[in-house]
Amino acid sequence: MSTPLPDLVLYARAGCGLCDEAREAIELLLARREADGLPVPVFVEHDIDADPELQRRWFDRIPVVELGAARLELATSLARLRRLLADELDRSPRPAARPAGAPDEVGT
Repeated sequence: MSTPLPDLVLYARAGCGLCDEAREAIELLLARREADGLPVPVFVEHDIDADPELQRRWFDRIPVVELGAARLELATSLARLRRLLADELDRSPRPAARPAGAPDEVGT
């Protein structure tokens, strides 16, 4: 069973040109990932003006993009957004560590 993908969250506000650029870049990257058969997270946008806490936290840093525990502030670079998606979604799961002294192969 695969682990569900985290949502891709954009914190933005109306009338923010940089937010519009970030939204367009995200939509382009997600469409490209889908066409390439790569995992595509759900895209969620939060209007910081609708929540005083979000506005206080992000007003001078928007557009802000979060994916899982990773965050980009002033996220307008297509390359940085692409790298965020790749770093958070395309990593191969690491094999479980063997206990010290465990054999390399079953039956050895």
